[in-house]
Amino acid sequence: MEPLDIAIPVASAFAVAAVTTPFVGRFARAIGAIDRPSDRGVNQRPDMPLCGGLAVAGAFAVGLYAALELSEHGPDPRVRGLLLGGLVMLATGMYDDRFGMNAWQKLSGQVLAAGIAISQGFRFPYFTNPFTQGLVDVPEGLVWAVTLVWIVGITNALNLLDGLDGLAAGVSAIIAATLAAIAFQGDQTFVLLAGVALTGALLGFLPHNFSPARIFLGDTGALFVGYTLSLLALECYRRVSLITLIVPMLALAVPILDTLMSIVRRIVQHKPIFKADRQHMHHRLLAYEGSPRAAVTQFYLLTSAFCMIAVSFTRLQGITAAVFLVTVLALTVRLLWNLGVIGRTADEDAPAQDPTSAQRHTEGGAS
Repeated sequence: MEPLDIAIPVASAFAVAAVTTPFVGRFARAIGAIDRPSDRGVNQRPDMPLCGGLAVAGAFAVGLYAALELSEHGPDPRVRGLLLGGLVMLATGMYDDRFGMNAWQKLSGQVLAAGIAISQGFRFPYFTNPFTQGLVDVPEGLVWAVTLVWIVGITNALNLLDGLDGLAAGVSAIIAATLAAIAFQGDQTFVLLAGVALTGALLGFLPHNFSPARIFLGDTGALFVGYTLSLLALECYRRVSLITLIVPMLALAVPILDTLMSIVRRIVQHKPIFKADRQHMHHRLLAYEGSPRAAVTQFYLLTSAFCMIAVSFTRLQGITAAVFLVTVLALTVRLLWNLGVIGRTADEDAPAQDPTSAQRHTEGGAS
């Protein structure tokens, strides 16, 4: 592809998001879709508009359309599946931002959106034996189940990460750009075009959302972006060997780690899995760093490191890839321990800070 084929969808999505986000903020306030501070959330600023995902989704659609027109990619059922399922996610998120939904109600919308995507071609069609490299036939029902868990799991992982100004949007932009780069290496045009369009949309939204934010993604945006990333990561699975499944998982390592740690923590503490708490990675990093911007920057750096590793893993095979993977996991555990993300609660070792400053500069959108 020519550089212009990538630059135009990025620029168009960026421009649309940058221009429409303030209008979306006014719309959210008009319909009452505003954040209401609570004890479990970090944000304590009243009347912050939600539904920022509407601007991101609209910009993404414009960027993707421009990309497909330039590339002459032709009709693709995956585009229909992505957009139709995305509309379900947007509707679910908007309803939650305005009226509130419990975890099971939101899960129903996510399952419906995932089912639409699977029916339109987003799925793990087969797997490989890691020892013989031969293909393993998988029953259709199991394919649906595994793919459904993947889509819903990644969607919720991103939703749980949405807790500080600019955190989810910035991390998602890094991941989307990485998946686009991986797709470029693998000559996967659809993922490349969708990835650059999503990157442009998120970067256009980010100036309005970075600390101090003027609008939040809300569940509207967190669910849509998480859903889109899950489908792009699924398509990046190249179905050659087991290690290739690790590549998109590495790109999504930060939200996946946060989700897994939350589930384990709540099981150990004998609490419901869906019960919210203040011990997510962003809570811990905020307590450790003492500054929302510093905590978000640490997240950006950590995500970027994982994404660079993911890109490098596309060139590794066999025992070399396995050795590098074990090394990365060990270093990750050590890094998270040093940062205070694991090994102590969010409220321990927290440096003294001005509460009003934290209230002005932190978001508590979805976790």
